[in-house]
Amino acid sequence: QVQLVESGGGLVQAGGSTRLSCTVSGLAFDDYAMGWFRQAPGEERMGVSCIQWSGRSKYYAYAVKDRFTISRDNAKNTVYLQMNSLRPEDTAIYYCAANRYPDCGSVWGDAVRYAYWGQGSQVTVSS
Repeated sequence: QVQLVESGGGLVQAGGSTRLSCTVSGLAFDDYAMGWFRQAPGEERMGVSCIQWSGRSKYYAYAVKDRFTISRDNAKNTVYLQMNSLRPEDTAIYYCAANRYPDCGSVWGDAVRYAYWGQGSQVTVSS
């Protein structure tokens, strides 16, 4: 049984930082790219970032580029999302997801490329 367990997030002041973690079990973690998505109330789920199986290639949504950093530790089956310079508009539920492929691909932000999902972690940024 594949499980993606997220941790981190919570309430953060604008300009602050937080880190999300996602630990994966039941899957050959280093065979797959991993992604982070977010969904704000009343909005569609949006791709935030993706990291290739080896960690060499990383992709970011324009809205978070230069503020968020994705990383992975294949020895720990864990992917991270470091979020800096947070803004109120970053408030959302954040989901990690296991891609169906080793590479992110040009349409890495398309949710259909992802086979497994975490339970979601709330990040609330206060102004």
